[in-house]
This record gives sequence, C-alpha cells and structure tokens, in this order.
Amino acid sequence: MSENLDKSHINEAGESKPSDSEQGLEGALECSDEALQKKIKSDSPSPQRVARPHSSPARLVTVEELLETAKGVTNMALAHEIVVNGDFRIKAVELAEGSLEKRVKEIVHKAFWDCLSVQLSEDPPTYDHAIKLVGEIKETLLSFLLPGHTRLRNQITEVLDLELIKQEAENGALDISKLAEFIIGMMGTLCAPARDEEVKKLKDIKEIVPLFRAIFSVLDLMKVDMANFAITSIRPHLMQQSVEYERKKFQEVLEKHPNSLDFVTQWLEEASNDLLTQKYKHALPAGGGAAGSGDAPVLTPVSIQNYAYLKLLKWDHFQRPFPETVLMDQSRFQELQLQLEQLAILGAVLLVTLSSATPGISGQADFAEKLKMTVKILLMDMHLPSFNLEDTLTSIGEKVCLEVSSCLSLCGSPPFSINKETALKGQIQALASPDDPIRRIVESRVFTFLETYLASGHQKLLPTVPGGLGPIQKELEEVAVKFVRLVNYNKMVFCSYYDAILSKLLLRS
Repeated sequence: MSENLDKSHINEAGESKPSDSEQGLEGALECSDEALQKKIKSDSPSPQRVARPHSSPARLVTVEELLETAKGVTNMALAHEIVVNGDFRIKAVELAEGSLEKRVKEIVHKAFWDCLSVQLSEDPPTYDHAIKLVGEIKETLLSFLLPGHTRLRNQITEVLDLELIKQEAENGALDISKLAEFIIGMMGTLCAPARDEEVKKLKDIKEIVPLFRAIFSVLDLMKVDMANFAITSIRPHLMQQSVEYERKKFQEVLEKHPNSLDFVTQWLEEASNDLLTQKYKHALPAGGGAAGSGDAPVLTPVSIQNYAYLKLLKWDHFQRPFPETVLMDQSRFQELQLQLEQLAILGAVLLVTLSSATPGISGQADFAEKLKMTVKILLMDMHLPSFNLEDTLTSIGEKVCLEVSSCLSLCGSPPFSINKETALKGQIQALASPDDPIRRIVESRVFTFLETYLASGHQKLLPTVPGGLGPIQKELEEVAVKFVRLVNYNKMVFCSYYDAILSKLLLRS
C-alpha cells in the first residue's frame, strides 16, 4: 500500500528519490495495510443497493480486471482519506483475542524467544540469534533518521557494526548489555514524546531476553509514530496532487466499467427535475434563491450541483444507492446529516423555550448556553438505533421546565405557571414529528444558511445566520465549513464529469 502511495503521489510530482521520512512511511505502512483497508471499508456504509439504471451495455470482465480495479479504488480511497481527513492516523494492528492468527503469532514468538534464551544460557553463550536481532534493530533505527541526522547515523553504524559484534562474540568479549544500553538511549533520542515513558521502562528490565522482547514492542510503536509523522509531512504535497490523482484513477475505473456514472446521472437528473418543478420550496432551498421565495429556479449547472449536494444531507442511505463520485465520502455526509438533524431539534427546542420564557430570561446568554448544553447531552445518542426521539423529548421537556423555573426563581421573577409549563412541554414533544411547523421552519433556515454559504463560492466569510438560529450559530457554522469544504473538493475532482452530464440534461429540458 505504501509503495502505491509513494509511486502514485511522490514520484508523479517529479521527485526522483523519496526522503527518509517517506521510506519510514513505506516500512510502517506495510504492516498496517490490512487494518487501513478495513478502516476505509468500515467508514463507507454499505446500503442496500437498488437496481442500477442500464445506461451502458453490460460486458464480461475477468478476475484480473476486477482485482486491478479494486486495487485502484483502494489506493484512491486511501489517498482521499489522508487528504480529506485531517485526523487520519495509522494504528498498530491488534489481532482479536482468541483468534487463530493471535494464537499462531504467540506460539511462533514464544518459540523464537525460548530459542534465544537457550542460546544465551549455553556455556559459552551462542549469540547467533541475538546478533540477528541487533541487525534488525539497527535497520529500524536507521529508518527513523532524516537526511540531516548524519551524526546519529554514524553513531548507530559504528556501535552496531555487525562484523565487529560477531568478532567480539567469537572471542568471548561481547557485552550484550552494553549494546542494549546504547539501543535504549538511541530510542529515547528518536522516539516521539508520547513514547518517553515506554522507553524509560526499558531501563528497568535487567534480563536480556525480556529486554529485547520489550525493545521490539516499543520499536513497533515507534514505526507507527514515524508513519503518522510522514503522513503529516507529505499531506500538503498530497493535497496538491490528489485532485489529479483521484480524477485519473476514477477515469481508469470508468474506462473499464462505463456504467460507473449511472447513479451520478440519476442523482443530478433528479436534482434538475426537482428544481424544475419547484419541489425544493417545500423541502430544501437551492439554486436561485431562498426557500419559499416564489422565484422560479434558474437551471444552471452550478445551481443543480449545489442542490444535488444539499440532497445528500437528506439521503436515505439504507434504501438508495449513493452516487459513485461521492461514495468515498458517504460516511462523512452521513455524519453531517446526523449533526444537522440534531441541530434542527436542538434549535427548535431552544426557539420554543426562549420564545415561551419571559424577556428577562430569554435575553440571558448564560441561560441559553446552559440550556443548549443540557439539551445537547440528551440528544447525544441520536445516532443509535435504540434512540427514541419521543421519549427523549419528553425528558427534555421536563428538564427544560426545571431550568426555566430555576432561572426565574434566581432572577426574582414570577414562577412559571402550570399552563405555560404544560404548553411548553407540548410544543417540545410535538417536535418529534418531521411535519411539526416549528421544526420545519428551523430545518428550512438551516438549509438556507448552507445553500447561501455554498453559493458564495470560496469566500471565507460566513453568511449571516437566519433569525432564530442565534443560539446554535457556532455549531451551525462548524457544520457548514465541513460541508462546503467537502463539496468544493469533490467539485474540483469531478466537475468535468458533472458538467458533461448536466449539459445533456439541460439540452433536453
């Protein structure tokens, strides 16, 4: 995997030789390939696929073609993940407890370390295995070095000179403890601050076999650290190259499978039809203006694309196929969709509460913030299948009324009447219905804000938050920035495909 990454990104940029940090990335990535591919697959949901539209004739493909295509898609997905996900990190592979792989690994490792223990217990000791381990440690330490680490490179090469170590072993002059002390010191110099404690613990291990075993365990962690450092270092370079790379890889897939744009065509055509019939007035704002403005939508490629992206935030992921060009970001769109659903409920609860309260309370920023945090906590599990919105809103209604009554008492205001409390609880409970007027108003304003920001292009300034959404402004702006960044990157990669599809659609309309 790292080999493909290096060749596809670094070499394409014209660098004839990768840096040592990139070589470190290559070595560490090889041991984590399976875990990474599982992560990418697990991050991309697998909704129930419906029948694919037959825009292209089916053709037979060989197993080799399928494997080659799968490899290209995997490489593209990995590069995309590194660029788009700023929190992308490689993790050490952890085998499942009780699995066959873990048992086999434990048996093999025990046999190896037992053999080393036997050799070192002989009289005189045999150092064949130990010297091989020192050689592996030497190569690992050298792989951590950057080009400017000349002094450290010379120290490692000089002290861990395998020929000299063999001669010392043959003459009975080898001090394996001294070599271990040097190795631990060098590991302390090269490790990330997070590994200082692990390296420090190595100094407390006095027996050689357990010490070498612990050294290799810490070195494995340092390899992962080095790989993540290399990813951070090359991310700006990948950002420059990934647009062309993803477009090139997708084109290769499209040439082998001409129907790879069928769902995209369906998605854009549906968006175009929705705009044409002005259905967006009752659902999502788009294109020409804000929802409910009464203006006929202007069918331009940009307005259709923007509306299509907004539709992804209302997608039924379990019943509808996701468009091919955004498939790698499906999990991100799902996350944004969930965040917006939570924000709509949160905003609606705050809107009805602050509207029902006295002006003295509704004007207190501290009260609104405390109320928001309380409701957010109760909505935290909204993504779980077991979550029940009606029951949660009942609890929220009770909690909100307690907070309002408490605030009124502290302010010396008249207590919250039973009638007002009952009415407020009823309004909050009614938000469980997607057709609730207040909930629909909040959702409409949220999507109006997203549409306005999306239509503003690459402007850094965020648009004004619609009325009534002030208490959730911070959260809404965070979601908007993520959404627009995702959309703009996707447009950069696939805009040419969208333009070609839309030009045909607009000619027909």
